[in-house]
Order: sequence, then structure tokens, then C-alpha cells
Amino acid sequence: MDATAKPLRIPPEMAVYAEEHKVFDIIQKMVERLLVDRPENTIQYLIDHLRNDNDEVPRIFALGPPASGKHTMAKLLCKRLNATHITLENLLSNDVSALVKEAHSYKDKGQDIPNELWDKLIQERLSKVDCVKRGWILEGFPRTREQALLLQMNGSIPDHVVVLDAPDIVLIERNMGKRIDRRNGEIYHTTFDWPDDPEIQDNLVEPEGISEEETGQALLVYRRNIPGILRTYLKVHKKINADQPCMDVFSQVLTFVLSKPRSVAPYTPRVLLYGPPGSGRGLQASLLSQKYGLVNICCGQLLKEAVANESKYEELIGPYIENSQQAPNNIVLKILIERLSRLDSAMNGWVLHGFPRDTEQASLLNDAGFMPNRVLFLDILDFTAIERLSYRMTDPVSGERYHSIYKPAPGVDVHQRLQQNQKDSEDQVQARLEMYHANAEDLEEFYQDVIHVNADQDPYTVFEFIESCIIKPLPKSVPGDPASP
Repeated sequence: MDATAKPLRIPPEMAVYAEEHKVFDIIQKMVERLLVDRPENTIQYLIDHLRNDNDEVPRIFALGPPASGKHTMAKLLCKRLNATHITLENLLSNDVSALVKEAHSYKDKGQDIPNELWDKLIQERLSKVDCVKRGWILEGFPRTREQALLLQMNGSIPDHVVVLDAPDIVLIERNMGKRIDRRNGEIYHTTFDWPDDPEIQDNLVEPEGISEEETGQALLVYRRNIPGILRTYLKVHKKINADQPCMDVFSQVLTFVLSKPRSVAPYTPRVLLYGPPGSGRGLQASLLSQKYGLVNICCGQLLKEAVANESKYEELIGPYIENSQQAPNNIVLKILIERLSRLDSAMNGWVLHGFPRDTEQASLLNDAGFMPNRVLFLDILDFTAIERLSYRMTDPVSGERYHSIYKPAPGVDVHQRLQQNQKDSEDQVQARLEMYHANAEDLEEFYQDVIHVNADQDPYTVFEFIESCIIKPLPKSVPGDPASP
């Protein structure tokens, strides 16, 4: 787009709607699937993709050496996430599939099933309705980098790869105690998971390949192949120590698979700083503006600039500024909307302070389409606010600001000429504090997702906390999540 043709005003509803409905993330997913699947009928493909509404379903690979517990973890995850459990064994259980019959022909001859055939079997299974709608957990596959690349090229791409691991000596001991129910293939263990039902006990058999020598050989093959597999899934895998109690391992696995990758969708910070006088809103806004390029919008300063620049609002708000009175909401809102609607605010984001002061102003701001996505309350005690403000004075010669406690004047001559702003007198500060307390609770209820910040600290410590609240997404706890606090 020609830079000179860019609009001077971008409707705020656009960004709010896009973020609220995850428009950018949806488009990103659609483009990813288009590049992978390359359908002939693009429009119909995108329509079907949106109808499936399955961007959030789990797509997980559960990997690990023999006896690492990947089967148990996969079963627990499927139950917790209502996903489809896929194993190499149940892939071969579909009697009507031509691909399955082909795979059995290889097994009957004692030959390995080719990687290309495994890939087709998996593609066939993942295309079924239950996998599309509920998601899936594929256990024990891929086993080599070649298999991983083949799956990736054909669009079977996981969002999370769980990699369980434990020392070889532990795995060998576990594997030697493994037993299988010959009726249904369920796995038990002589030490860790022995069934109470005598009937089940009678049906347990020792599986093939669990001797110490055979397990050691299988571990050697796994250790040789796993580095190449993990290079294929570099940013979506996590190694988890399986030499722990089962539920501890599951808690870590669940926490990982519930995590979301960082979105590359454009994010425009719209930050509102609210707090009593002396809480440091101006300083924190300035620090955010310097580091992240946010437009620093102080409502009081904006009104003064409107008067100083002889704007169309000069005659309307000039008398209020001169008499230190609050200007009418409708005029303040018009000036504020003009500033928030400029291209730099829409593109870079903004940090607003000094407005709103009450729920009426907050409602007017929201109705105009300017809804902050971070609301931070800077909290300090009244005593601290009075101490910070009523003891500060300004040198009329140099313009330097001093404080009787924190930054005394360097000499007697400077101290004698210091002047205090009338609004910083203890009576004025107390009156402003009373106004703040009269509205704080209602504003907190209005915005709901308010983040409280202890502002009675070093300003850079306060800034670090504010920064962490802005650059990270808002936490979303999952009901029933054992990893949730």
C-alpha cells in the first residue's frame, strides 16, 4: 500500500474484533493447511475447514523408549482430553481397509511394513470423523527421522510431542515385569500395576521381546533414532522424566499439552494505568512508551496541549484548565478519541492514564470502541501518596524537581527558592485521594480483569512486573487441571 494513501484513522473496532475472535490465528491456521494440503478447490476447502471448527483439538505424539510409560500416559490423556487413542496395533485392526490387508501381507511374510505404507495407514486413520472432531494421540510413532519427515510432508503435524525418558537400568527392570492380557491387549506389571481380579491374572502372559538382552537392544535402537526425530519437532517437543510416580508424570505431561504455542498474530497493546495520585502512573507510562514504542497518552497533558496549540477546543476547555476544574466528559472524550484514532496509536498501541476516572467515563470510552486489553491498578497506601507528593517542590530557576526526603535540594540557596505546586499540598492530595477511593471499586468491577500492582516499590521493579503482564497472555486455568494452582 502507498504510505501516502494510508488512512489517518483506523476504526478501533477492527483490532478489538480481530483479537476477540482470534481472526489472525484462524487465518494463520487456514494458510498452514492450504500450503500442506494444496487442494484444487481452495474456496470449498476453506469453507470445510471452518465448518470442522477443530483448530483447538489435541494433536499429540507420545514417544519414549520401551517401558517408559507412553501407553499409560496416552490412555490418561485420551480420557482427560476426550481424544482418540491411536497405536500401531489398533491401526492394523481395521479388517475392511485395503491398506491394512496390505500391511498384514508384509507381516505374514515376516517383513517390515514400509514407511510409506505406515504413513498411508496413519493418514487414513486421521481422516476419520472421530480424529477430525476430537483430536488424536498417536503412541509410539514415528520411530525414525525418515518416518517423521514423511508424516510431516503429508500433513500429519502434531502440536505437541511428549517424549518420556528414564535411565536404561530403570527401563530394563520395568520391561521385564510387563504382562499383557491376551484377551484385550491391556498392559499390566508384576510390581507396579498388578490386577486384583484373579480372572485377569489368569489371562496375563509374558510378551515377546522383554528379556534383558532384547530390551537393551531395543533401547540402543531408540537412542540412535530419537535425536533425529526431535530435530524434526524442534519447537514442539518436551522431554519429561518418567522415573517418577505415575500421576506426577501425568501432571507434567498434561501441563505441557495444554500449553499453547506463542501466537504470531499481531498484538496491539492497549494499556490503561489507574491509580491514586503519587502512584507513578506517568513514570510507568513513560517507561512503557520508551521500551515498546507505545503512544503515551496522559489525558491532562492532552487537554493542555489542545489549549496551547490553539485548537478548536481552546475556548471550550481553556477556562476549566485555568481554574483547575474537570472539563466536561463530552469534550474530553472528543479530544481523546482524536488522539487514540491516529495511525500511530492504532499501529503501535497506547498506554492511557488520567482517564477514565469513574465508570461513566469508562463506559463512554468503551462505547467509542476503545477498550483496553490490560487494565493495571497501581496500589499504594494513602500515607505513601501524601508523603510522595506533599514533600516535592520545584526549583523555578532550573526546573529541577526535588523531594524533602528522597531528593533534597543540593544547597541552602536552592532550598530557599523551591516552590510547591498548589495541587501537591496535603489538603489537595487528600481530596484527590478521596475522589480516587470513591470510584476505584466501581471501576474494578467495570473492567473485571484488573491486575493489581504493588506500586510501593522501586519504580523499575514495578515496571518489570507491569512489563510481564503486558508481554504475556492472560492466564487461562483449565477446570480440573491437576497442574492448576
